[in-house]
Amino acid sequence: MESTKNTQETAMSFAEIIKQGIPSELPAARPYPADANRAPKRKDILSIDEKQLAVRNALRYFPKAWHQELAVEFAQELKDFGRIYMYRFKPNYSLKARSVSDYPAKCQQAAAIMLMVDNNLDPAVAQHPEELITYGGNGAVFQNWAQYLLAMKYLSEMESDQTLHLYSGHPMGLFPSSEDAPRVVVTNGMMIPNYSQPDDWEKFNALGVTQYGQMTAGSFMYIGPQGIVHGTTITVMNAFRKVLNTGGKKGESSKGKIFLTAGLGGMSGAQPKAGNIANCITVCAEVNAHAATKRHQQGWVDELIDNMDELVARVKTAQANEEVVSIAYIGNVVDVWESFYEKEIYIHLGSDQTSLHNPWSGGYYPVDISYEESNRLIREEPEVFKTKVQATLKRHADAVNKHTARGTYFFDYGNAFLLEASRAGGDVMADNGIDFKYPSYVQDILGPMCFDYGFGPFRWVCASGNPEDLDKTDAIAASVLKRIMQESPEEIQQQMQDNITWIEDAKQNKLVVGSQARILYADAQGRMEIAKAFNDAIEAGEIGPVVLGRDHHDVSGTDSPFRETSNIYDGSRFTADMAIHNVIGDSFRGATWVSIHNGGGVGWGEVTNGGFGMLLDGSAAAERRLKSMLLFDVNNGIARRSWARNEEANFAIKREMDRTPKLKVTLANLVEDDILTKLSF
Repeated sequence: MESTKNTQETAMSFAEIIKQGIPSELPAARPYPADANRAPKRKDILSIDEKQLAVRNALRYFPKAWHQELAVEFAQELKDFGRIYMYRFKPNYSLKARSVSDYPAKCQQAAAIMLMVDNNLDPAVAQHPEELITYGGNGAVFQNWAQYLLAMKYLSEMESDQTLHLYSGHPMGLFPSSEDAPRVVVTNGMMIPNYSQPDDWEKFNALGVTQYGQMTAGSFMYIGPQGIVHGTTITVMNAFRKVLNTGGKKGESSKGKIFLTAGLGGMSGAQPKAGNIANCITVCAEVNAHAATKRHQQGWVDELIDNMDELVARVKTAQANEEVVSIAYIGNVVDVWESFYEKEIYIHLGSDQTSLHNPWSGGYYPVDISYEESNRLIREEPEVFKTKVQATLKRHADAVNKHTARGTYFFDYGNAFLLEASRAGGDVMADNGIDFKYPSYVQDILGPMCFDYGFGPFRWVCASGNPEDLDKTDAIAASVLKRIMQESPEEIQQQMQDNITWIEDAKQNKLVVGSQARILYADAQGRMEIAKAFNDAIEAGEIGPVVLGRDHHDVSGTDSPFRETSNIYDGSRFTADMAIHNVIGDSFRGATWVSIHNGGGVGWGEVTNGGFGMLLDGSAAAERRLKSMLLFDVNNGIARRSWARNEEANFAIKREMDRTPKLKVTLANLVEDDILTKLSF
């Protein structure tokens, strides 16, 4: 029976499998691959009645005749994994970004979305592809494989006046709309506030009624490590400028200087690659040997070391020779911080990119116990695991404090390290007891230097899949930025030059994983002019269609009090109006798809993320849409930042109003301090 089914599946073409959706015959059961990088087992949090409900919810995708067999299987998945992934229904074809022309679709916009979905599930891109998790330990594209099959079927049937609505991965269906409406609307994890605590998210995710979509995973906009490489590169470069341009050090090279951090799993190989581009020594600790080895094999990190004495000796040699090298240490980063302090190895920059937004389910691992034992504790003794994680966080914070006392510049990468360390009782609070003693990278670097000026992560994907198209778009983008830079004010000259250098070096830095994609930081003018130049090139037949998007580390789409909006000081950093306005505003200005998420890089409950995707097809309609939508997508955030009295944003929004007469933004009047200090309350 099994061989017959497999023969039938083999006989079907790629297009036929997609158009089929949920198969007409029950596929044979199959085991999970033994060598897979498995997602952590989730907390066993459901009652017996709730477990029955979870299975009942899962079975509603399938005909009654299959229920008896699938019920037993899904119950076992729930027991083994804490989630029902429906692995039996994973398609047999290779999941990867194909050429947009390979997808069966009635409109090209739908085909482009299918390409982006498949890219996020490509094993070369995704962290846990069997479980439909793209990055961050739990950032999922869909909850289960039935949702994937059904969504792809709907996309293959979609016409240009229909919209697919996705509820936390569930395809609610195709609804009539209009050609100017988004083709897909995505929501992820949108919980009622009073039911938005960690155990609530675990419970309702296990029931199959919500999911954590991260932002770029759940928006189908993840492009592999390249996105985070760029943000990390810009951050590390400017952090070195900050520490090396003080005192008598101005102009000192970053060669031979150490950047110490952690996380090669959920954040891929971004940090070591960024360190190489920034010309320093990067030491990145990773407890998962499989993840570290994978990044080394992929070329994202230069060297692999699993012995502390060997690491210490290698780093000292690299310092002495002023090397540019990246080293993955297989082990716990706390051990590295402590050993480097003991051996008096000076660390210039320190940070952390472990997935601490997900601290109790594998986002961060305790010191002094094995990776395997930790994974057992997550499932079988979650409270013990939590206690060990919190003890490690306190130890981690203590080690960092010792190094910063020696002069190390430590910054929080917005992964919730400082937040969770504070909750664990770590010594990370400022004297006022409100703020952290260490800045977010946004507070010190990306906020005032980039986001407030409108610079953020502009992404594109060459939908043809042709590397030559990517080369051409690189050249177009560089040309546009160079032209704009000639007339740019002094305030943004450095930002322009950094990104021109980035795009000119992008090919040689071998950043592509999965789709033929690129990222750079640009402001509204840059994004609009680059996009128009792409659209013109498509219309001229020089390149194929292009998909535009962005990351969550951006100006406007993300309300995140400890990261993207951490440099908002008017009391509004815990509000989320900006992200909501962003996704609604983008939707009626021409986005091909839009998404809104409870959660992003810093975790469920800690951030609200709005995202978009836009297809450029060379048409006049695409030009109209890009000009309208990209202008709003950026300036919505600059306006909010200006209203918060951010000086750089005030400069940027006034400049944009001069350029765009129909843009009229409410500006803040500044109040002298002495007026307020004289008040009595």
